[in-house]
Amino acid sequence: MMNEEKMTFKLVDGNGKEVKCEVLFTFESDDTKKNYIVYTDNTTDEGGNTRVYASTYDPNASELTLGAIETDAEWNMVEQIMNKLQESAKNESGADE
Repeated sequence: MMNEEKMTFKLVDGNGKEVKCEVLFTFESDDTKKNYIVYTDNTTDEGGNTRVYASTYDPNASELTLGAIETDAEWNMVEQIMNKLQESAKNESGADE
């Protein structure tokens, strides 16, 4: 198994607290011509699911600045990609056998 170094960054939440986040994946959309970052702060919701967030970002910027995903179409695209990756991960782990 490959030992992949996790990419992380820090955010300041609404309470002024610094939060370490882990990048799950990034991608560029041919449709919107924007770059997206999907990440987690490794906290869980009431159902025990890991919280995952998505934003736009500029991969060429010297400092990471997150932007809002502005449309339902963009959110649907991000959700579809997340669902595909989750299915792929399940299949690779043999969870469906």
